[in-house]
Amino acid sequence: MASENPAADNSTAENRSAGNPAAGDSTAKDRMTRREAMLRLLRLTTAGAGTAAAAVWLAKHSAPPSSTAAANVRRDHTVEANSALPEMVVVQGGDPRALVQRAFDDLGGVGRFIAHNDVVVLKPNIAWDRTPEQAATTNPDVVAEVVKQCVQAGAKRVIVTDVSCNEAERCFRRSGIAAAARAEGADVILPDPARFREVDLGGEVLQNWQVFEPFLLADKVINLPIAKQHALTGATLGFKNWYGILGGERNRLHQQIHQSLVDLAAFMLPTLTLIDCYRVLLRNGPTGGNLEDVALHKTLVAGTDPVALDAYVAKAFWNLDADAMPYLKLAERRGLGRTDFEQVRTKFSQIA
Repeated sequence: MASENPAADNSTAENRSAGNPAAGDSTAKDRMTRREAMLRLLRLTTAGAGTAAAAVWLAKHSAPPSSTAAANVRRDHTVEANSALPEMVVVQGGDPRALVQRAFDDLGGVGRFIAHNDVVVLKPNIAWDRTPEQAATTNPDVVAEVVKQCVQAGAKRVIVTDVSCNEAERCFRRSGIAAAARAEGADVILPDPARFREVDLGGEVLQNWQVFEPFLLADKVINLPIAKQHALTGATLGFKNWYGILGGERNRLHQQIHQSLVDLAAFMLPTLTLIDCYRVLLRNGPTGGNLEDVALHKTLVAGTDPVALDAYVAKAFWNLDADAMPYLKLAERRGLGRTDFEQVRTKFSQIA
């Protein structure tokens, strides 16, 4: 059940997005008020405490752009935009499965994203040999519930995979993701050297590179990162999670990391992104290990604008503006989304 938002009256917010030009012409002060309210909601939400929010609709923006696909590779997995639905949802307070269920409901239902007989690939972060409590890998219950939702929507096959940094079998097992995903009917695929294909990524920095085959054969791709601190980029969120589609010497990408992230995101163009903020690794990411670095927030941030999602979570948890994360500005210039997250249609929900 959604509760009232202290930052904005619901009817006023709906007017902003329902086609009233005068109401939509926000002043800089109005935008800052909405921005600060959104940040306060996420920052103050911890286990057992927090400020709940009703359905808050913020300003409209145009549909995400399409992109010319690389030869013989489908890479635009997006669905048609719907101006009556939010581009970002923030769900707080429940267990991981309940957060996923509400996020899909608030975004228009899983059927908006997954069609009958789709082959769906889920990309959680399974990079590290860590337990769920250490918050270095995506919460296994988040992954399991997304699998369940896709199966119920009629997906022909749901694949869960990642190209791990530590030894893959241990990562998949210790994270709890392999068992949780299989229990809901997913095919869990560990990285196999024989299943990488050299692909022209068509990027400004990244061109020919080894890509793990399941990502090249998917009808839909759902990005499932976990929110973590990162020494190079400030935070590792949705964009950084795409490193896990690649083989080869990925450390080379750190030399031009921000442009590399944008090239990867432009290549994948996911159907949906759900950022796991149930537990947040606030320090010593991306590998973590110390439970004192982890904060329990019981939150999921999901949507169709990957730039806005990363910008919002980075600002809320690490006070990082887009200027401090160059890939966000680069991605905005490439038409992948917008950094002014307060202007994205957003809905907040609180689970009792």
